Amino acid sequence: MNRNLYALLSDRFPADRSAPVLELADGQQHAYAHLEAMAGRYAALLRQLDVKPGDRVAVQTEKSPNALYFYLGCIQAGAVYLPLNTAYKKAEVSYFLKDAEPALVVCRPESLAEIREIAQAAGVAHVHTLDSDGGGSLTEAAMALAPDPEVEPRSDDDLAAILYTSGTTGRSKGAMLTHRNLSSNAFALHDIWGFREGDVLLHALPIFHVHGLFVATNTTLANGSSMIFLPRFDADEVVRLLPKATLMMGVPTFYVRLLQHAGFTRELAAHMRLFISGSAPLLEETFTSFEERTGQRILERYGMTEAGMITSNPYEGERRAGTVGFPLPEVEVRVADDSGKILGRDEIGVLEAKGPNIFKGYWRMPEKTAEEFRADGFFITGDISKIDAEGYVHIVGRAKDLIISGGYNVYPKEIELVIDALPGVVESAVIGLAHPDFGEAVTAVVKRSALDSTDENAIIEATKEALASFKVPKRVFFVDELPRNTMGKVQKAQLRETYKDSFTA
Repeated sequence: MNRNLYALLSDRFPADRSAPVLELADGQQHAYAHLEAMAGRYAALLRQLDVKPGDRVAVQTEKSPNALYFYLGCIQAGAVYLPLNTAYKKAEVSYFLKDAEPALVVCRPESLAEIREIAQAAGVAHVHTLDSDGGGSLTEAAMALAPDPEVEPRSDDDLAAILYTSGTTGRSKGAMLTHRNLSSNAFALHDIWGFREGDVLLHALPIFHVHGLFVATNTTLANGSSMIFLPRFDADEVVRLLPKATLMMGVPTFYVRLLQHAGFTRELAAHMRLFISGSAPLLEETFTSFEERTGQRILERYGMTEAGMITSNPYEGERRAGTVGFPLPEVEVRVADDSGKILGRDEIGVLEAKGPNIFKGYWRMPEKTAEEFRADGFFITGDISKIDAEGYVHIVGRAKDLIISGGYNVYPKEIELVIDALPGVVESAVIGLAHPDFGEAVTAVVKRSALDSTDENAIIEATKEALASFKVPKRVFFVDELPRNTMGKVQKAQLRETYKDSFTA
């Protein structure tokens, strides 16, 4: 049996291919037949370009129906899909292209000159464009071809995607996700979240990220149902279109902004079957306020780039604020100390997970991969957790100083390297501080040389030039000395305490 993710999903498409798969903000609908035709054209183009099964295809484009169909065409043709955050800057993209060595890179038309330059330096054979409306040279070339219905034979263990996750040392790691990783997760979520005929998902997430691309999209396709496909989150648009949906997936920021909208009422949400939150911790305050406003409890789940979804609060049963529920079917979780000793209920340690969803390893980093797995195959997530007496998993902190801002992972070291290289900066420490909208705000604490006049704006502007916008500090504070312990390590916990009210006071 062909274990290609596309083959497995298409087996679940509706028998009547005229059924809608996407509805756009303007009311335009796309049918499953259109999805199959476009994916087939893109697959035909990849084969024409001699993109072979296992070759990487890097994509940095705006969200559009054709961007989604191109993802499916890549999977259909056996290529390895490599989505890149649209906020990544030239230096970041250059690293990804050199590391992954894709056969093709697809970019926005306005970025073509820049991407072509770095693609040439990285030895990339082909560069195409795809604009926010789904046009560009990629689609023009594909539309000249007949749809190719062939689905490349793939095994469970063959790679389907590589997603880069920032590293604590500043070097990003490519998490290798297989066809089985993605299909097992999609089918498990389909079952435990009670997907049914007639469901309509309101999709306002980006599609360069596990949440929007794999969780939302793959699960909906596994149900053969449709999505209201918005280019981005806009509270006015969500309120306008929510009556057409039965479920919604979002990051906590989405729900905070909906609660701030006068039009988001109990009556508006009364028909909704399910609201799901992930990618960042959901504050108990938001959970409670949402229930008071709508009478509905948000279902919070937990996952990561390397594993897709790992746990979920129950669809049927108590959804508890401050917890991320239970492991998915076929997934095992445990809590261990630094030495690997397994801890008991309510003991705090690092969460470890094992199952068909766990990634294959880091691209071309065998040593790093080995460090992240126990001898018995459990993946060390790095998240500080506990499992309570009733089996609910609690994420109580994060190892390695990870910041989650607006649902995106931010590793401080990457930002510190940029700031520390600036003239007049002696050293910096980057921390996350509580923020009512973003969950956490990236914040820099900087020590300057004695006579330097570098100010907050200069540092923010310098990071804007080098890094994706979600990594740019929202505030910069200056100190004479960074606090350190007896071993000389910067005490970031002390800095977080000192500046804790910067965005909430």
